[in-house]
Amino acid sequence: MEIEFKLTSLHAVTAIIAGYLAFIISSGAIAGIGKNEVLAVILGLVILYVTGNISERLFGKEEVGGFKGWFWNGIVPFMFIWIVSWTLFLNW
Repeated sequence: MEIEFKLTSLHAVTAIIAGYLAFIISSGAIAGIGKNEVLAVILGLVILYVTGNISERLFGKEEVGGFKGWFWNGIVPFMFIWIVSWTLFLNW
């Protein structure tokens, strides 16, 4: 149970960071990029992949539970928190 909490917490923190970075990219705050939502989505997915690899190395593949454990304790919370934080940053 403790591994699931750590895995979800790690993905939740990185999802908030990814939401803020997606906001920066999609709002046009970077002059060279402009308003680019596609690049923001790609960045969020890359952050999700890197976070999954980091959590697999930190906790071990068997402890995480393979793809099923990573899906329910990593991908689902990350996607939900990422979309919600991106939306909140856009509307703030």
